[in-house]
Formats: sequence, structure tokens, C-alpha cells
Amino acid sequence: MQAIEVLSEEPALVDQAIQGDSRAFGELYQRTLDAIYRYVYYRVGDVNDAEDLIEQTYLKAWLALPGYKACGHPFVCWLYRIAQNLIMDYHRRKKTDAAVTNDLKVDYESIQPNLLKQVIEAEEAGRLARAIGQLTEEQQQVILLRFVERLSYMEISRILDKSEGACRMLQNRALIALNQILMNGQG
Repeated sequence: MQAIEVLSEEPALVDQAIQGDSRAFGELYQRTLDAIYRYVYYRVGDVNDAEDLIEQTYLKAWLALPGYKACGHPFVCWLYRIAQNLIMDYHRRKKTDAAVTNDLKVDYESIQPNLLKQVIEAEEAGRLARAIGQLTEEQQQVILLRFVERLSYMEISRILDKSEGACRMLQNRALIALNQILMNGQG
């Protein structure tokens, strides 16, 4: 299980970034980009939109750094919250679900076997992403943080600002809803 790691040099990097050191912020960016990108991508389902939201996330973080307070949480938790707010704004603007749509017409007879496997896996991932997109915002967050990012309940509770028990209950309800969506062929 992957956990949010706080390396011993992170507080120093954060302090340097707060003082305007762009190299320190660049190091923090490199350490957190993959996790934040996955989180955003799975919430919006579009590479271009995800990249735009990532840019906005880190720009907002850079601009808000002077007011940043660690409060005992890793820096990446703060980035998740910024990304979460931007994603909510994105969905309000779009007024669509976060599903990944895949309108590919595939001639399965003419595709090489390993390419066929990749297409099938992409279609299955798309079906799962569409199903996740039908969950509530909070359910989407807990599913992605727990199963994609592989965070602990303690880490998820920090990001969502809920108790660990509430996060467990939310995950349980999300999994039940996700199962119903997939079983009913709605995904």
C-alpha cells in the first residue's frame, strides 16, 4: 500500500518555497505531480482538461504559498484540496459527468492480438471510469484516493477533512453504489 510520504527534507523545501525559492517549489512539484495528476485525471476523464487543472492547481499553490500552514499534514494533502476545489468548479462549469467517453469503432478481426488486448483493457477502464463518474463527488474522491492512490484511511481523512470512520463508511457506500452501476450495465 502506497502512503503519503513525508521525507525529512520536505518541511525545509516547503519553507524555501514559501520564501520564493522556485527550485524548492520545483522539487515539490516533481515529488507530487504523478499523484495529483492521477487524482485529477480520474475525476475529469479528459487528458487535456486534467492537464489544464494541474496547471491551475500548481499555479494556485505557488500564489497561495505565503499563507500556507502545514498543520501537521504533508504538503501533498494541501495540493489535493486545491485540486479538489478546482475539480468541483470544473464540474459546475461543465455540468456533465466526469465519464471518459470512448466512441471508437473497432474492427476486432483486423487487430493484432496484443493491440486487441490493449483496446479491451482501455474499454474496460473507460467503463469503470464512467461508472465512477456516476458516484457522488465524495464517493468518487474516496474511491480514487483509496484504490488508485492507495492512501490509508488516515491520509484520506486528512484530505477530505472527515474522520477515518466516516471515510470507511463513505467507501463502503461508494463500493455498493459502484457495484450496482456496473451490475445494471450503466457504466
